[in-house]
Amino acid sequence: MKNTNFLPALAVFFLACPFVSFAQSQTEPAHSIVLHAARLLDVGSGRTLKPGEVLVQGERIVEVGTKVAHPAGAETIDLGDTTLLPGLIDAHVHLFLHPGAEDLQTVEESVPQRTILAVLAARADLMAGFTAERDMGTEGAGSADTAVRNAIDQGLVPGPRLRISGNAVDILGGHEDANRFNPAQHVLSNATYANNIAELVSVIREQFKEGADFIKIYETGPDTIRDGRFSTIFQYTEAELKAAVEEAARSGKQVAVHATGEPGTLYAARAGVVSIDHANQLGDETMRIMREKQIFAVPTFTIFEYFAEHPTSPEQGAHDRQMLDLHIPEFRKQLAAGVPMAVGSDVGPFPHGTQARELELMVKYGMTPLAAMQADLLNGAKLLGWQGQIGELRAGYLADVIAVPGDPTQDISVLKKVSFVMKAGVVYRK
Repeated sequence: MKNTNFLPALAVFFLACPFVSFAQSQTEPAHSIVLHAARLLDVGSGRTLKPGEVLVQGERIVEVGTKVAHPAGAETIDLGDTTLLPGLIDAHVHLFLHPGAEDLQTVEESVPQRTILAVLAARADLMAGFTAERDMGTEGAGSADTAVRNAIDQGLVPGPRLRISGNAVDILGGHEDANRFNPAQHVLSNATYANNIAELVSVIREQFKEGADFIKIYETGPDTIRDGRFSTIFQYTEAELKAAVEEAARSGKQVAVHATGEPGTLYAARAGVVSIDHANQLGDETMRIMREKQIFAVPTFTIFEYFAEHPTSPEQGAHDRQMLDLHIPEFRKQLAAGVPMAVGSDVGPFPHGTQARELELMVKYGMTPLAAMQADLLNGAKLLGWQGQIGELRAGYLADVIAVPGDPTQDISVLKKVSFVMKAGVVYRK
């Protein structure tokens, strides 16, 4: 997809997708809404209520059951033969990326242009039912995601509730550095340099000053496969990662890492990061620590599948297919070892709004539909720091509710067919 065609295409999507007027919804006084559907999924227990109803007042859920109170003057929305469930969570997104050459789009597109695209991407994700997300780095756009998050929170633009990291952190010559460009052109890295503990502490403080909710660090790269064996280079030592985790914790915040394999994954687990994203390869000791410390693995299968199916060269396509093929048995091993899972798609390099494919792949490769949804909703809420607020349809929780046709506990693919979206009591898609 060429960059010059992307903005108009997203703009058309923005205008054409059915939704209730955002500005109008925000200015109307809070009132009661009763949502009625053929089914309602209790994610925690796995029970499906038939029928299902949710009473919403303002931004909160008041009551959930097969029959709830219908206050005088309440609006009833009958969603027919659908299943009500909590808004989906994507724990690994890139709002500032779109399909196409990542290195080129970050060089050719200005930060203001990329911010406009990020706003459109956020809306696309929301309309697909993702009411909460974790943005894992702006890929060279600095703290521009602070503005996007704040605009959403202030009701200026529609989008998921966001946890943001600002620019990710990387070493000189690391995973996101512009290593393939002519050095004389001094092309900027897509991440912020930090080459030792002192620089890590300084960068983390700057990121938090600029509005980051957490820190994203690139711990491994590049990845190689030789004779069917996967290997990857670590970028930070265990001591460096531990210093980063401690500095973030001083402000009550956490560190997440891009880490595909050993020994970087082990260093990250020992350091106490909150999640290991991609997690293509985890050793036995790493999995033991992750299980004991409740460190989440975020497999991101969809990005590997997309790259394998849309290669920049036959060689790259073969590499990405091998990466996926090697990841699948590792994932099953991780499930058997009790590693806690969360759901993140790495959407951005593939089209925003299509990332429910991640849950489909997690089921395909070893999870039950209910387990995948629990990883997405229960574990996702914990990972994003909104436990007790989102991820379940329960009284007192934020009214983030979606509807899908059929029964997702029997067919996870229905999550790709969201027909209704409510976030904090506001209807965005109906």
